[in-house]
Amino acid sequence: MTRRRANNEGSIRKRPDGRWEVRISLPDGKRRSLYAKTQREALKRKAVALADVERGVALSGDQVTVEAFLLSWLRDSATQRVQPRTLASYEGKIRHHLNPALGNIKLSKLTPQQVERMMRDEMAAGASAGSVAHYRSVLRNALNAAQRWGLVSRNVAALATPAPKVSPEIRVPSVDEALAILEAVRADRLEALFTVALALGLRQSEALGLGWTGVDLDNATIRIDRSLQRINRAYAFTPVKSANSRRTIPLPPPVVASLRAHRARQLEERIKAGPAWTGAQWQDLVFADEAGGPLSGFHVTKRFRRLLATAGLPDMRYHDLRHAAASLMSAQGIAARTVMETLGHSDIGVTMNVYTHVLPDAQRDAAARMGRALWPNGGSLGSELGSNRPAIEGEGQHS
Repeated sequence: MTRRRANNEGSIRKRPDGRWEVRISLPDGKRRSLYAKTQREALKRKAVALADVERGVALSGDQVTVEAFLLSWLRDSATQRVQPRTLASYEGKIRHHLNPALGNIKLSKLTPQQVERMMRDEMAAGASAGSVAHYRSVLRNALNAAQRWGLVSRNVAALATPAPKVSPEIRVPSVDEALAILEAVRADRLEALFTVALALGLRQSEALGLGWTGVDLDNATIRIDRSLQRINRAYAFTPVKSANSRRTIPLPPPVVASLRAHRARQLEERIKAGPAWTGAQWQDLVFADEAGGPLSGFHVTKRFRRLLATAGLPDMRYHDLRHAAASLMSAQGIAARTVMETLGHSDIGVTMNVYTHVLPDAQRDAAARMGRALWPNGGSLGSELGSNRPAIEGEGQHS
């Protein structure tokens, strides 16, 4: 005997377009459709929706405010999909920027114009174009879910004109400058960290999360499978960003030597710290403070910039070392695919278009090659043309 569904239990079916539809009965007698790509996802949304109905939470976009929806989205969707640090970032952007500007608006009444006004107001208040783009991105991601769930018919954040994109200036050192950087960090307590960053292009969170169990100095490799994140003022290990970010990287011999020296120094620090050593608690971090605990990314960058300034070198961000590694690998003729896998990218376009830059030395070499091609005898453009082009009838005659 077929069991009858209880009131408000909801129904599920596969639509002709391939999506799965869940129908939920609301307390006011209306029915609301929610959509998903798979039956499993549809059943999950059905369970969440029924729980919301049970708690008296409105499922209708006509009733719910942007603030209420965003909080629900963080709890029911984003928490399952993103890393803890990314979730904390979403929460901050929603609490400090999106909700104050848009939170009181009914979700169904939100317009692209209101989103654009929010972005203009944020920039007028001093926010950078990059920050404003992030606010819009969070809202767009949330409204994608609202659209899938049938709460809105369109994504107004996607329809809003984005803020003008301003790419940060990236300082990529030449080969000579890279050698000068290695000299500037020589004998510093974190010499090995900066050496690894320049040679391999590790993300800072990957380098600071590296444990000695992932380092094989005898076979000259390191294994990247986690990162160190600071979330809500506390440090935690998290999985790397993607399957491509989980990788084993061969080490150049000088990097192996640097890591051996670093390990010897760290063993001395461990003996000196005695009972205060916290290395075991933090799974034997390669790059740690004097007591074996996590290093702050902010202080690592500050230390790096101070070393550059002392050596009289141009200022750089720590992240610029990742760009420098990619560009130097490319300049050495290393295949783009190899560069991509070393950096842990999932898209070779990101590697080539964002991280690989033409070094000044390569540009000068290109200019010299063009000079030799167009002016093989070293003459001026006029002399080359004059010696090679055919005479024009009547040229040189005067009336």
